[in-house]
Amino acid sequence: MSEEDLALPPPIIARAGNSAATASQWRLMAWRFSRHKLAVVSLVIVVLLYLTGIFAEFLAPYSPETTRPQYTYSPPQGINLFAPSADGGWAFNFHASGYDITVDTEAMRRSFTANPDKTIPLGLFVEGQPYRLFGLIDANIHLIGATDPKEVVYLFGSDRLGRDVLSRLIHGTRISMSIGLVGVVISLVLGVFFGGISGYYGGWLDSVIQRLIEVISAMPTIPLWMGLAAAIPLTWGPIEVYFTVTAIVSLLGWTSLAREVRGRFFSLRNEDFVTAARLDGAGEMRIIFRQMLPSMTSHILAMVTLAVPAMIIAETSLSFLGVGLKPPVVSWGVLLQDAQNLRAITSAPWLLFWPALFVMIAVLSFNFLGDGLRDAADPYDS
Repeated sequence: MSEEDLALPPPIIARAGNSAATASQWRLMAWRFSRHKLAVVSLVIVVLLYLTGIFAEFLAPYSPETTRPQYTYSPPQGINLFAPSADGGWAFNFHASGYDITVDTEAMRRSFTANPDKTIPLGLFVEGQPYRLFGLIDANIHLIGATDPKEVVYLFGSDRLGRDVLSRLIHGTRISMSIGLVGVVISLVLGVFFGGISGYYGGWLDSVIQRLIEVISAMPTIPLWMGLAAAIPLTWGPIEVYFTVTAIVSLLGWTSLAREVRGRFFSLRNEDFVTAARLDGAGEMRIIFRQMLPSMTSHILAMVTLAVPAMIIAETSLSFLGVGLKPPVVSWGVLLQDAQNLRAITSAPWLLFWPALFVMIAVLSFNFLGDGLRDAADPYDS
């Protein structure tokens, strides 16, 4: 075994064998990342969440805006795979549990009572409400739904207007997950630019940029976000509001990345390959973005992954407080607005439970994924 192999941690050597000495940096990162089982599972969950957002129309049983007032605050209906057969045994029967509806004329409220004798047959790839997949393809096939188009099923319950919570959660995944990704891209551009300039040049320019970062970091995050979001004109459409909120949540998200990039540039600017690039006549921008920046790509990737959950929480908080995204836009934060009063929580706790669960799963998955990428970014570290 070569001396270069001995520099690797024993688990990496055992996994890589004799090829560790010649493996690329990305191959070593993949070997190190595969050892972090929780990060691998989190990567699968994150991919599934983004696929859910991409194919939301196909996965959702109904349109997120379809209202049925007669099913206001309908409770979740459980999915069953078997049902009693005529001979006293059990037979396969993919169905949802039904219920009876009673109306309290004094309280002017509907109540739902489970009825085990009433079942709603379910199916996969069933015909339902028409939609345009990717905004281009006309279709009406949904992944799951009632086989009888006249039947209505609410697997995750319904809200105060009788809208399907599951369908709204699936469509909300597209907005909440994408706003975190777009916000991180904006923060990445700002953080890499200002951090790279600060770390490469140093001197008075570094002092000015660092004081700016300190001022921004000292500002109270939530009140500043609320103030900026409240300034959005009410006449703006959903698309304008979406990109404005994305810019707002990105405004304070670039400072930590900028400091990380600055520190790395300080340690790299006197390396031999940087000096060789200067002697070869390369321009300063070329040295920064073509020589120094690629050498820390793995670290930036790990930091960006850890920044996505912060963006998701920021959007959720703003929308929950009513100063972020607003209906008809559907996001996890907008869905949590329905759980702001005591009656909704007591009579329909699923309005709080499901959106909060989706937010927790997304945030934890990104955090675990970021931890795994951060460890894999330095495969030579034991």
